[in-house]
Amino acid sequence: MKRIYINTLILMLGLFASAQTTGDREYQVKAAFLFNFSQFVEWPSAVLPEPGAALVIGILGENPFDSYLQAIISGEVVNGHPLTIQQYKNVDEIKTCHILFINIHDTNKLIDVLTALKGRNILTVSDAGNFIRLGGMVTFITRHNKIRIRINPERAKDADLMISSKLLRVAEIVSQDNN
Repeated sequence: MKRIYINTLILMLGLFASAQTTGDREYQVKAAFLFNFSQFVEWPSAVLPEPGAALVIGILGENPFDSYLQAIISGEVVNGHPLTIQQYKNVDEIKTCHILFINIHDTNKLIDVLTALKGRNILTVSDAGNFIRLGGMVTFITRHNKIRIRINPERAKDADLMISSKLLRVAEIVSQDNN
């Protein structure tokens, strides 16, 4: 298996990845997080029914990752499922998707997207400031020039997704009551 970027490896050991809050480095780190989510989240067997079925990382909206995400997942297989990337312009295009990075920052549009995805087995991820409050599952936050993750495990559970305790240990956990 290809080696994971050093920042992501450090993250999984319980430390947080450092990154500048602007520019390429930020999205390199976020791309590495997306890859690691594929390893630390379990989907229902009906969603990934047979070995060899692709595990899809989708991007809704403009792609902020350039080629970083593709470089990280190229040739990677998680539990018998090759990783692939899909780009979506609107939520209606999403048929098969397992992890969805939502690059929309308009509150009304975010509400519409999250409403349309409700009940689907898709891990929703964004870096929009109000994402968790609006119904998202995972958001990237930047504190003291470090990228961290905030997770609402209740929302993931509502979508029948199981997030590993290893990932939860390095995240800020929020609930529907305190987000």
